[in-house]
Amino acid sequence: MKSFVLAIALISPFALSGCVISVGGDDGHYSSDWEDREYNNRKHVAQLEKGMTYESVVRKMGVADFSEMHEQSDHAYRVLFYRTQRTMDDGVTTKDECTPLVFRDGVLSGWGDAAYQQL
Repeated sequence: MKSFVLAIALISPFALSGCVISVGGDDGHYSSDWEDREYNNRKHVAQLEKGMTYESVVRKMGVADFSEMHEQSDHAYRVLFYRTQRTMDDGVTTKDECTPLVFRDGVLSGWGDAAYQQL
């Protein structure tokens, strides 16, 4: 019995040396969770179109990192911030790491810093 265990112990490293562990996705995108989240958000932002409803955007993008509500000239503006780029390696998401999506009366009117600064 001891010789059998010894034989298995000696043969195992050679038998297992051909094993490969895949850690990346099917699209060749290797990254951590926060990188995946940013990549996904950038991908979804690239598919946005003016005139989309608030509900359809949230259904596509998910929960925003930050949300604001403004009222100007009898219009309600809602701004959702989604993290799209990391600026500091501190583990905290800030608005400068996010892309703002601006909704006027429940309809997407623009996104990015230029759209946000017009408020």
